[in-house]
Amino acid sequence: MGKAEKTKQHIINEAALIFNRKGLADTTVEDVLKAANVARGCLYNYFETKEALALETVGFLLRKKVDKNAEILSRHKTAKENIHAYLNFCKNSADTFIAGGCPLFNFATESHENNPAIKKLIKDAIVETQKMLTGVLSSGIKSGEFSADLVPRDFAMRLYTMVEGCTVVCRVLETRAPLENVVKSIKLELNTYCLPRP
Repeated sequence: MGKAEKTKQHIINEAALIFNRKGLADTTVEDVLKAANVARGCLYNYFETKEALALETVGFLLRKKVDKNAEILSRHKTAKENIHAYLNFCKNSADTFIAGGCPLFNFATESHENNPAIKKLIKDAIVETQKMLTGVLSSGIKSGEFSADLVPRDFAMRLYTMVEGCTVVCRVLETRAPLENVVKSIKLELNTYCLPRP
């Protein structure tokens, strides 16, 4: 990575912390300039507008979240272990592993009506994660871990929406108990599809 690319990434890294905490509307260019310790001309050399900076920054944060999910869902040899790893990670990171909370929900509510470009990034991140979950569950059926009664796409959708939605509830209520209960419930349901090993 050259000097220019490093400078641009540095600006994105610093902007990410602010956008994710303060939101798209409340973050100012001055906030980013101060955090990144760069001149206005330097910032505008890489990003023509605040909106362009926001778009790249949100994309960076969502990519970070999706890549982390991909890493967790491929750690183990069995599909069940990978789903459990994902659930355990979500349960243990109710405060999220990205400073400022889950970027998906932070930006989804703010960009729902007025920022179609960011809304598309969020949609793509959701779809990609659901496809990964579906793929892991499908591999479990193919390997004989799970019964064919399991419908991977439906289960993945339910799992994802329950966990992500409950994470928001936990942050508001300042307790992990609801998410722990949801994770336990999903694991119990998944167990009903497990086939005995030969």
